[in-house]
Amino acid sequence: MASEKELSDFLENVERRAFKQAVYAVRKDEAALDIVQDAMIKLAQNYGDKPPAELPLLFQRILQNTIHDYFRREKVRGSWLSLFSGMKGNTDEQEDFDLLETYEAEEGTQAAESSEDKVGREQVLAIIDGEVQKLPARQREAFLLRYWQDMDVAETAAAMGCSEGSVKTHCSRATHALAQALRAKGISL
Repeated sequence: MASEKELSDFLENVERRAFKQAVYAVRKDEAALDIVQDAMIKLAQNYGDKPPAELPLLFQRILQNTIHDYFRREKVRGSWLSLFSGMKGNTDEQEDFDLLETYEAEEGTQAAESSEDKVGREQVLAIIDGEVQKLPARQREAFLLRYWQDMDVAETAAAMGCSEGSVKTHCSRATHALAQALRAKGISL
């Protein structure tokens, strides 16, 4: 069973990575801070009595669920807010009021994004995902741990069971292969 000190040390060590992971997912610093805080509270309240070895996986699952909860809330909130914020004028004065004629999407939201832009973005993301999947297993593993999970070289080496030099080599080869494959498809990042 994890002591208070072990739980506190674990949360202190995971805080920065969890924040970066949440920011990457939600793209808002304030929301990411709330998500990480909620996940830490849930872990401490519900699973603080678990062995220290189980805490990383439990926290990761709680963090992911909290991120999913955020998106569910935002989807509902966004649909109602955009519906009502797009209305203009006084509907009592207009007999032929049509909501679709008055609806205006907020700039920078997916609703304001053109269909062409949305399809283009989804196609680029699918191409990138496909190219990551084509990487050799060790390169893909090193790349995802370092740049998706935001682990440092030492943590990645420990997770992969190899030397730090091997992690650097795998990551370098993966980034060069991805850059070359994406350039060949006309995508520059």
